[in-house]
Amino acid sequence: QVQLRESGGGLVQAGGDLRLSCSAAGVIFRAAKMGWYRQAPGKERQLVAVITSSVTTNYADSVKGRFSISRDNVKNTVFLQMSSLKPVYTAVYYCDAGVRRWRRIYWSQGAQVTGTS
Repeated sequence: QVQLRESGGGLVQAGGDLRLSCSAAGVIFRAAKMGWYRQAPGKERQLVAVITSSVTTNYADSVKGRFSISRDNVKNTVFLQMSSLKPVYTAVYYCDAGVRRWRRIYWSQGAQVTGTS
């Protein structure tokens, strides 16, 4: 049985910081790639950042220099440090811990992140 535990969302004033975390319980393998995605109202879910088992990272252009993804392989956890938040970053953030079901991503429940002005 696999369960993804996500935490860290919330309401933040413009310029504030948040740190999201997502732990995969029941996983016995090291995910080749883990990542964060977000979905804003009226838009499709899109990539925010990914990190490989060799700690290679890739970011969406809109968050480069502001967000930082990292992982703890011992604890099967992926993090997203978000700095200098703005209203444009408001969305529900989902983590991909590398688990697949019928070749589809096994998503976390999603964390609401709201940046106020």
